[in-house]
Amino acid sequence: MDARLDFFANPITGKALRHVMSAGKVVKDSALPATTQELVSLRVSQINGCAVCVDMHTKEAAAAGESSVRLHLVAAWREATVFSEAERAALELAEAGTRVADGAGGVADAVWENAARHYDEEQLGALLMLISFMNLANRLNVMTRQPAGAYEVGQFH
Repeated sequence: MDARLDFFANPITGKALRHVMSAGKVVKDSALPATTQELVSLRVSQINGCAVCVDMHTKEAAAAGESSVRLHLVAAWREATVFSEAERAALELAEAGTRVADGAGGVADAVWENAARHYDEEQLGALLMLISFMNLANRLNVMTRQPAGAYEVGQFH
């Protein structure tokens, strides 16, 4: 399977994505726990059906020491007992922020308040940007049919 577009060879997408990746580094270097970042990235990518991002974030999380049990259970996090309350709040916000068209009124106050109980303002800002960046990346990858399976840990960092 070949991608419809090479992002970095294209003058517009290449230039824009370099800026997005630079902004993404701000989130990566934030106080939001790295484990939470990978779990959220993986869940958003699962929802959006972005195989290349599922590949990337599964491999990054595993390389960082995440267990295979937790990685396999991200898709069913509500019923899984292996996630902390803070991680569950982040995953709930990630789902609500990704599925905004599915619910009238966008992200419910209760979902936001739950996340705010576990994360300070800086971490909430990082979480919000991460969810938004992942949705952007997922949509670009899905629209252009980027192939999955060849990602190597650290390739984009």
